[in-house]
Amino acid sequence: MAPPRNQPLSLPPSPHSLRRLLHARLPPLLLLAAHALAAVAGHLSGPDPRHPHTLLLLAYSRHASSWPRARLHLLLLFRSSLRVPVCPTRHTLPLAVSAAASAHHFRLALSLHALAVIRNLVPFAHVSNALVSLYARNALPDAARRVFDGMPAPDVVSYNALMDGYVKAGRLGLAMREFEGMPERDAMSWGTVVAGCAKAGRLEEAVRLFDRMRKEGFRPDDVALAAVLSCCAQLGALEKGREVHDYVRQNIPRPNVFLCTGIVDLYAKCGCVEVAREVFEACPEKNVFTWNALIVGLAMHGHGRVALEYFDRMLVEGFRPDGTTFLGVLIGCSHAGLVDTSRRIFCEMEGKHGVHRELKHYGCMADLLGRAGFIEEAMEMVKKMPMEGDSYVWGGILAGCRMHGNVDYAEVAAQHLLELNPEDGGVYSVMAGIYADASRWEDVARIRKLMDERIGKRNAGCSLITMECKDGIKIMS
Repeated sequence: MAPPRNQPLSLPPSPHSLRRLLHARLPPLLLLAAHALAAVAGHLSGPDPRHPHTLLLLAYSRHASSWPRARLHLLLLFRSSLRVPVCPTRHTLPLAVSAAASAHHFRLALSLHALAVIRNLVPFAHVSNALVSLYARNALPDAARRVFDGMPAPDVVSYNALMDGYVKAGRLGLAMREFEGMPERDAMSWGTVVAGCAKAGRLEEAVRLFDRMRKEGFRPDDVALAAVLSCCAQLGALEKGREVHDYVRQNIPRPNVFLCTGIVDLYAKCGCVEVAREVFEACPEKNVFTWNALIVGLAMHGHGRVALEYFDRMLVEGFRPDGTTFLGVLIGCSHAGLVDTSRRIFCEMEGKHGVHRELKHYGCMADLLGRAGFIEEAMEMVKKMPMEGDSYVWGGILAGCRMHGNVDYAEVAAQHLLELNPEDGGVYSVMAGIYADASRWEDVARIRKLMDERIGKRNAGCSLITMECKDGIKIMS
């Protein structure tokens, strides 16, 4: 319903004309103007049950997701209504609880829970559901459970909120138990458990749940689709991912940025970089995660120079790179042998872009410098690091030493690696190879003997085969 245009609002407006105006879906600036008019006209200062408080609260709640200040205006209006006094109702109190929860005002939300108890509003489903969602959002499933158990007749919204709380708290088993025991489910119920399984690393189970969801006739929401795309990307299940992509293409004309990112990530991780680029270019909206998915995918599959081109384009289009972006760029430089470019980008990370260097960035630089033969430079970088090197940092240096036959620095790197993991048989094997290349046969015998004493029997290698089954994807060794 559009706001009336040809009928100017009288000043001060009558209660009837103000209510008529507030029933329209006003944009933020007009809503603030209507709020000001209501206050000036004195319509917010009386206990008349037909006053526009409720309509204003509803109007602000409609803008809560797209206009962050709407939550603040809603809470201030709700507080002022208590001073009139205007008693909170089962319709207005949930709006205030949701706004406080979304704005991370947890202590204020707790006081609203107390108000609901005092006013005997908790038995109403709208109020209870808002409180269950409040505690679930803050990963307090036990508190959410107490509210849930006190409800006369929990509905599907109640179950969804409780399951979300269990998922956020890492208690997926309890979430699944509630899911299986639900009297009825909706798309959000399925999306919650599919995303929960994906988050917990139970990728095959998430894919099976997604298939079961569709088999039972439910239309997947964006949460379920994004989660299953992520699972397919991590599993390397390209065919299943294509099936999900086809569903998105046929049923969602304008997918949101999360779905687009998931599709780009799927093809990039599975090595279909040209398809990933096509999907990327067709995305109606992009964010830093969309760029990262493509840049990292290109870098991991040997397209370092192309990854750098997208990085430059990302900067030109005004997107701010993060740590993952720089990791992808450095990997791309490493695979393409672009040492000077990687040095420049590594130096610009903190100074120009304000992105803190992490161990993974140092590890990538150590690997790159080691491959290029700049072992001493890599060692100097490690000495200047603000943190201790990990297995990736020292492993990169050791690999470079093996390529270029630098025994002295290889011994230093191997010592640090064995301090981190004394049972890493790969370190002994690499050192044996380095000593053999240098014709230091006594050291070869010594290192092999040391490996047998410290490790003993070595584990046999194994492979994984991905098989398509009727009930989903099964990983078999």
